[in-house]
Amino acid sequence: MKEEKKKFYITTTLPYVNAEPHIGFALEIIQADVIARYHRQKGEDVFFNFGTDEHGLKIYRKSQEEGKNPREYCDEYAGKFNKLKEALNLSYNNFIRTTDSHHIKAAQEFWKRCEANGDIYKKDYKVKYCVGCEMEKTESELENGRCPFHPNKELEIIEEENYFFRYSKYQDKLLKLYKDNPEFVLPDFRLNEIIKFTEGGLEDFSISRLKEKMPWGVPVPGDDKHIVYVWFDALVNYISCLGWPDNLDKFNDFWPGIQVAGKDNLRQQSSMWQAMLMSAGLPNSKQVLIHGFITSGSKKISKSLGNVTDPFEIINKYGTDPLRYYLLREISPFQDGDFTLERFETRYNDDLSKGLGNLVSRVVKMAEKMNLDNERKISSKIQEELEKTKKEYSQSLEEFKFNDALVAIFKLISFSDKYIEKEKPWEEKENSKQVITDLLFLLEEISRFLKPFLPETAEKIEKYANLEEKVKPLFPRLKS
Repeated sequence: MKEEKKKFYITTTLPYVNAEPHIGFALEIIQADVIARYHRQKGEDVFFNFGTDEHGLKIYRKSQEEGKNPREYCDEYAGKFNKLKEALNLSYNNFIRTTDSHHIKAAQEFWKRCEANGDIYKKDYKVKYCVGCEMEKTESELENGRCPFHPNKELEIIEEENYFFRYSKYQDKLLKLYKDNPEFVLPDFRLNEIIKFTEGGLEDFSISRLKEKMPWGVPVPGDDKHIVYVWFDALVNYISCLGWPDNLDKFNDFWPGIQVAGKDNLRQQSSMWQAMLMSAGLPNSKQVLIHGFITSGSKKISKSLGNVTDPFEIINKYGTDPLRYYLLREISPFQDGDFTLERFETRYNDDLSKGLGNLVSRVVKMAEKMNLDNERKISSKIQEELEKTKKEYSQSLEEFKFNDALVAIFKLISFSDKYIEKEKPWEEKENSKQVITDLLFLLEEISRFLKPFLPETAEKIEKYANLEEKVKPLFPRLKS
């Protein structure tokens, strides 16, 4: 009987479709892609979810600005985000839109379960609201009277009757979740942030908007005058994409899973959503990975700040794998990181062109000149080096340290270069065939290690190492 594959589920957050895709979100989806590819490499059955968040006030206003109905606007921009799959060579196997009928049905069922648990009630309220975050803001969260994530936007005052979620009810339960699962939120300093936030007391939050003021969203079950608040609606995508509540077999197979999110989503992903799951009687997420922002100079790259870098432009000029490499090697998995074209081109030339590309070219060209035996075996000392690399690589990826995993790979590339210089196989000595054999094995293993990171490059190296194709420059050197 064939053994069933282990199930693995990973999801990114859903970007709002209020602007073009930018490089800041490319980091998140590429990180998730590496994790998904790594788990497939381990033989697991992977469900990788991505999609678009299409409801809320800023989407509604943006569609009005462009003179389009909201659905027409969302269709156009969702298509642009789905194009990231080809541009960034992503392996997600599900693209969800919060305007999908099955998601709307799931969001309404989720509402009913929270309501049946006594966690939804109505009240009048007045609050300062950041349209950029689609969230209410307390005075303690503001800097100079503005949202720190959207300092160029005026806060709005919302005063109306809304439905509320009893967030305050879940303070102790959330603290227990964090205590019992010390790696629930990574990195640990983000877990400490959310623990401190929770210990300070949780306030119930609004989960609806009056339809007459904001008609674009999921209708509140049993009340046509209200629309479900965008955060309550959108977070349900993490389970609606798995078929919940209709396909419980699939849901139970894959849930709970890992969520990848930016630091400005810390509260929503690791606290609000987890409280909502408790209310609905469903298991909490497995893990929440929080990454930092990409900056340009000292400023965060942001749609709202208007300083975005277009990933499509970078890809068209330099290729997909160089962008993937820079973001995964140069940007810390959990801290803010800087993107400049100067640093990008330096990494391209030094690591990819002179490092990896040059090694592949040297080895394959030497191998083509030699009559190698069909029965090729690797030297024990080379096998030892591969085992050492595999250990560092696997440990780094299990801890989501993408940059450290790449460092381990490039140490193997450096080892291979030194091996060539030491043994000088071009002099055709007695051991030259064995040295070339070893180097071809090294290239094959390097290609396997690179597969989650640089899938296109890895495929080419594998073909070159097996002498199936004539080697071509992997990364032509950029002119300064």
